[in-house]
Amino acid sequence: MENDRKEGKVAKTIEKQTAKLPSDVFLWSSLTAMGASLCLKLCKKDHLALFVGQWASPFLLLGIYNKIVKVEGSDKDDL
Repeated sequence: MENDRKEGKVAKTIEKQTAKLPSDVFLWSSLTAMGASLCLKLCKKDHLALFVGQWASPFLLLGIYNKIVKVEGSDKDDL
């Protein structure tokens, strides 16, 4: 069944750029955020540690999105 929905111009542009990045970038960014958060917590910078630690999840989510775009593509006919 044909999908009647098409990606917008902004989404296509973002997907083209993020598809160029290796998936490892997002994994290492997440691990770096967790490590930085741990260091900040050990330095008694609790609020900053919490702030930086919350970056890990969005980085992993962006990695999943990146992987899906690479595997499934977005509007493959248009790319």
